[in-house]
Amino acid sequence: MDLDLTANLSSIRDRVAAACLRAERDPGQVRLVAVSKTVPVEIVQAGIEAGLSILGENYIQEAQAKIEALGRRVQWHFIGRLQTNKAKYAVRLFDLIHSVDSVRLAEEVNKRAGQEGRRQPVLVQVNLSGEETKGGVSSEETADLVHRIMALSHLEVRGLMTMPPFFDQPEKARPYFIALRKLKEKIGPPLTELSMGMSGDFETAVEEGATLVRIGTAIFGARK
Repeated sequence: MDLDLTANLSSIRDRVAAACLRAERDPGQVRLVAVSKTVPVEIVQAGIEAGLSILGENYIQEAQAKIEALGRRVQWHFIGRLQTNKAKYAVRLFDLIHSVDSVRLAEEVNKRAGQEGRRQPVLVQVNLSGEETKGGVSSEETADLVHRIMALSHLEVRGLMTMPPFFDQPEKARPYFIALRKLKEKIGPPLTELSMGMSGDFETAVEEGATLVRIGTAIFGARK
């Protein structure tokens, strides 16, 4: 395997630390979610051995197979679009769901978490770009959704997530990261997490307050 996961991880951590320094933030406030969708189990295993502690998956079935193979020594986050009929599997598998974007989905996750006898941590996905291909609630409806989730006894809403449009220049994504941070500040407690930033723009996201950065390519290389 010509992939040096240890070097890749070290480089990303250095870049996160530098971005924190520029923004006068503590690097300990930023956690790395390694996006492992389509990455073979043996490479994910090597990533865990290199120091990965949170893995992000987009598809329930693929994640289930990996969790069965690799176990629970790391956290597993669901970062894809969640369909209501998959909610029961999501609450069994994932420590944090990043993509709750409707009352209907929240109520279904809440019901399934209740059946499992647990409180499920979630983030609300916000669609700041208005792109129809992306999930997420509008910024205008976010506060209402957060407050409705807070009333559900088996959910714990921890923050917000967004995916800006794809840009080849990270600076173009900055307004979206600023908008999500301001939305979190406006809503206030209990929101603490901001899941934003990917391989091409995570330093900009960190400068604007990201607490969870979702990085795949910069760790595992380009997907086949």
